[in-house]
Amino acid sequence: MSANGSRVYVIGASRGIGAAIAQRLAAAGYTLTLTSREPDGPVRDILENVRQSAVGADHQICQLDVNDRDQLERMADTIQADENLYGLIYVAGQSYDMLAGAVDYDVAGKLMTTNFMGFQRLTTAALRPMIRAKTGRIVAIGSVTATYGTSGNAVYAATKGAMLGYTRTMAVEVARKGVTVNYIAPGFVDTALLDPYRAYLDRLAKKIPAARLGRPEDVAGLVAYLVSAEAAYMTGSVLTIDGGLSANLVSRR
Repeated sequence: MSANGSRVYVIGASRGIGAAIAQRLAAAGYTLTLTSREPDGPVRDILENVRQSAVGADHQICQLDVNDRDQLERMADTIQADENLYGLIYVAGQSYDMLAGAVDYDVAGKLMTTNFMGFQRLTTAALRPMIRAKTGRIVAIGSVTATYGTSGNAVYAATKGAMLGYTRTMAVEVARKGVTVNYIAPGFVDTALLDPYRAYLDRLAKKIPAARLGRPEDVAGLVAYLVSAEAAYMTGSVLTIDGGLSANLVSRR
C-alpha cells in the first residue's frame, strides 16, 4: 500500500521518540495526526517541521491527555470515524521510579491509564476502520522492563507488561484481517524520561554492549519499517532495540 493519503496517528508526539517517529513517517509520505496534552506547546514545532517534509499534506494536531476520559473518548470517536486510517503508533507514557513496597496506589493507577488503558481504548477504536479496509498497522512503544526485572520499576514494568500481553493477543485476533500489531521494546533511550539520571548516564552507557544510549531516531526507523508494506507478514512480534543490553545477561566487568 502506498503511503500517500494514508493517515497515521502518533499518540504522544510532542518530544523524544514520538517526535522522531513523526518526522520519519512524514518523510515517508504518510499523513499524520499528532497528539499532545499541550497542542500549542512543542508539538506545534513538530507539526511545522513535518509540513516541510510534505508540502500540502493535511497533517493535524489533536489535544489528548489520556487520563482525561472526555478527551480520550473524543479521540477514540475521531479515530473510529476516520476512513483514511492506516496506522496508530502509541508512544504516550510516563515513568514512576519506586520500590514495589513503597508504591502509591493512586499514582500506580494513573500510570496504568497512561501507559496501557489509553492504548487499549484507542486500539479498540482503530480496529473497526482497519478491519473494514482490510489493512492497518498498530505499533505499541513498550519497554524491555516488561520482561526483564529492574529494581525500582515495578509499576512501570507492569504497565508495559500489560501492553505487551494485550498487543500479542490482539495480533492473533486480527491477523486474518490484514491488520498487524507489534510491540517495540526499547532499552535506555536518551529522552526527557532519563533527565533525573543525567549525572549517571555515562556510567550507564558503559554497561550497554553498544557503548551508547539509544536515540529516538533508532526507534523511529524501526517504526517506519513496521508501518511499511514490506512488514505485512510481521505481526505479534516483540522487537527489542537496546544496544544489546538485554542480551548481555551478566554485566561486563
